[in-house]
Amino acid sequence: MVYAIVRAGGRQEKVSVGDFVTLNRVPGGAGSTIELPAVLLVDGEKITSDAKDLAKIKVKAEILEDLRGPKIVIQKFKNKTGYKKRQGHRQALTKVKVTSIA
Repeated sequence: MVYAIVRAGGRQEKVSVGDFVTLNRVPGGAGSTIELPAVLLVDGEKITSDAKDLAKIKVKAEILEDLRGPKIVIQKFKNKTGYKKRQGHRQALTKVKVTSIA
C-alpha cells in the first residue's frame, strides 16, 4: 500500500490515491489541480523521509469544492465588571481528492 504524509494548511495529513481530504482554503477553483509537498512516503516496506528524495515526489490533488466549517462560538466573560463578548467564526475550507502520488 502506498501512502504519503503531506503538509497542507499548517497541518500534516496522511493521504493515498483516491482519498478525499478537507484542507484550509487553498487558491484555485473547482476542477483545478494543486500539488502538496510530501513529508514522508511509505511504499510497502520502503519508507522515504530524506529531503532530497522527497523533492522528487509529486502528490497531486484535484479541488472539488470550497466550503465552510462548522460554526464556532467564542464567549468571553469577566466577573463583576459587566464585560461580556460573543463572537462567531466559520473556517474557510477546501475539499480535495488525491489523484496521484509519483
